Amino acid sequence: MRIKTVATLGPQSMDKEIMRSMVICGVRIFRLNFSHDQAANFAPIVTMIHELEEEMDLALTVMGDLSGPKIRIDEIPNAPVNVEKNDLVSLGLPELKNQGTAEPFISLSVPELLHGLQSGMEVSLSDGMLRFTVKEAVVPDALFILQAENAGLLSSHKGITFPGKEISLAAMTEKDRIDLQDGLDIGIDCFALSFVQGEQDIHDLQLAMDAHGRRVPIIAKLERAKAVEHLDAILAAADGIMVARGDLGLECPLPQLPVLQKRIIRACRHAQKFCIVATQMLLSMVENPLPTRAETTDVANAIMDGTDCVMLSEETAVGNYPLEAVCFIQEIAGQAENYLLERMQGPYRPKKEKNPAKYLAYSASLLADNTESIALVCHSTSGTTARLLSSRRPAQPIYALTPDRDIIRLLNFYWGVRPKITEATLPNHLDRVERFVQEMPLFQPGDRVVITSGQPTPGQQENYTNQIKIYTK
Repeated sequence: MRIKTVATLGPQSMDKEIMRSMVICGVRIFRLNFSHDQAANFAPIVTMIHELEEEMDLALTVMGDLSGPKIRIDEIPNAPVNVEKNDLVSLGLPELKNQGTAEPFISLSVPELLHGLQSGMEVSLSDGMLRFTVKEAVVPDALFILQAENAGLLSSHKGITFPGKEISLAAMTEKDRIDLQDGLDIGIDCFALSFVQGEQDIHDLQLAMDAHGRRVPIIAKLERAKAVEHLDAILAAADGIMVARGDLGLECPLPQLPVLQKRIIRACRHAQKFCIVATQMLLSMVENPLPTRAETTDVANAIMDGTDCVMLSEETAVGNYPLEAVCFIQEIAGQAENYLLERMQGPYRPKKEKNPAKYLAYSASLLADNTESIALVCHSTSGTTARLLSSRRPAQPIYALTPDRDIIRLLNFYWGVRPKITEATLPNHLDRVERFVQEMPLFQPGDRVVITSGQPTPGQQENYTNQIKIYTK
């Protein structure tokens, strides 16, 4: 399959043989969620994944997901408390509890979140199950009266969000900094940064990596409305994007979410950055061996929107059917990809711009179609050529050769790319690619492939892609 599956590891899947079966079913990226544990405790799992790499002769990527500042309310006396529509409640700092004029009192021990909160603004609790509107500021920036927009149960320690309000908290917490250092030490290949609001959050994580002496790719999780507003700047700074639909669906009106997903995926492809769609892809498979019809359609639509990856969370971490969920993603992808390619009727043409690299990738993809080649093969030292080819969405698989194992693990995220390690014994990139084609057992004598590679010329000293070749084995 061209689409990539990200599988979250948890109690139901932290077994080497289950992980092996997942790899056979198409998983190339394993997610470790640091919200529920410390990064250092995942060291044995990372070792197992690296052992599977060696045993199966496949590149596997380990993604560490940093927790970020998930904000929760304090203890609610006599919880759970039933709240009816239009009921009034108080929200404020713990020390102002006696000044609250409505009961129950919702205590929040993070003053920064209340700064700038004004009448008419929204407040959401319990993953959006309870929604309120600010009715009155009793003490500016500290104590407010909220009016319930719907009925529900108010419980202790639930997450709270302020849709549309810019949050002054940094994306990285002290726990994240510890997890980052430990994660780099145990061999995490990339990190997902939660609750990103702008490019500065990405730069802060890069600086923290540099201070530790090792920089790896960063995936910006779009969970805040402000992040969507700053998408272009975040795309320029990050290596990839995750559409985290759970929290994003709390920050933005739900009817807007499907269109936001499409716009983000499209922006990623135009920027040659990979995109992951996450949250409740096959959630019913936590308890059931088959997904719902709506979930099947949702996954297929994400693929037909053009995402590079889909991510399974609870389905593989704590669900009863982790392997079945992974395999079902592949079955859906087989149908959705065929329809996508049928609808495209050829590779995506670049915008009218002076960008030789994009047009070279487009030309190679056109040639592969016209010559009925069975694959595109490129030498991609930095990964850029493979990313460019992937963004054109060719029908043929893209074999990306690189001597850098870190680049191999990055390219695992890209649509249609099958990264392969190449030894630097041959100095000429074209020679390396041709040797790969000759030795690759999947290519039969008489098969055609389209090769892209780069070699310096007298007027071009830099090593970037500058040639396309039709090669018959």
